[in-house]
Amino acid sequence: MKRLKTYFWPAVGLAAIVLSVRALIHELRGLSLNEFIASFQAISIESWVLAIAATLVAYAALAAYDKLALDHLGHRISIWFITLCSFTTYALSHNLGASVFSGAVVRYRAYRSKGLTPGEIGILVAFCSFTFTLGTLMLSAIVLLAKPDIIERFAEVLPIEMSLTTGGLLLALICLYILGSLIGLRPLRTRWFQLHYPRPSIVFRQLVIAPVELLGAAGIIYFALPEAGNPGYIVVLGIFLASFSAALLSHAPGGLGVLELVFIAALPEMDPADVLAALAIFRLLYLLIPFVMALVVIFVFEHSRFLEQRDAKGS
Repeated sequence: MKRLKTYFWPAVGLAAIVLSVRALIHELRGLSLNEFIASFQAISIESWVLAIAATLVAYAALAAYDKLALDHLGHRISIWFITLCSFTTYALSHNLGASVFSGAVVRYRAYRSKGLTPGEIGILVAFCSFTFTLGTLMLSAIVLLAKPDIIERFAEVLPIEMSLTTGGLLLALICLYILGSLIGLRPLRTRWFQLHYPRPSIVFRQLVIAPVELLGAAGIIYFALPEAGNPGYIVVLGIFLASFSAALLSHAPGGLGVLELVFIAALPEMDPADVLAALAIFRLLYLLIPFVMALVVIFVFEHSRFLEQRDAKGS
């Protein structure tokens, strides 16, 4: 059973990659490598600058997720340490898949060194995951209400009214979450920890911070897309929310194949080579470069911890 648990999620991720790549190859039949290279080279310097700025916004918001969770737990830690820990956590988890689990390992090593208990770190991980979910629900509701016809990009048989209904239900759920904070619901107590409902000040900061990371990440792709055939930021955001959520649920490392498949299918009015070029920039700025930087951060952190432990034993 333990061996099954060890290999289950990697197997799910691998299966998702294989199926997505097969479907993507079918979607891209007839596309040549030269067309992709031409689309990539056609992206302007201005678009690169805007995409880089959007990347910085996204990762700054991710650091705010951790800061908000620590405020909820009542811990004060250097914003520099929080930023490095958050950046490393998400850079690894976005690339490795099974983001909750891979992110928990990094946070455990980092925040244990700052005195947090295992139970508090578990709450921090859950809080950050919930903040991300909250942002996804908020933006999904806004997109569905602002552009109800976006549902036809994913399933033509579904009526537009379903977008309006779903968007309204999502907003109602968020309102219930806010109401629970205003009422002051009692904490959930178990043998291992107490889970307190976030204070109104924390909840309202969540509502501001939660969507920013997704807005920034979607902005990378939007700025990299050409103007010809571009359906606008709101539509690109909606497609990104669907594709990124599908990538996370698939547990495929980096959402490989899943992101591309959803975007190509949902943007039939655009040249697939242009869409792939924009997604290549997204992978470079949001996934690959941060991943390499995160490995350096981990090496430096672990090396410093090793030296501290060696000096402690020597004294």
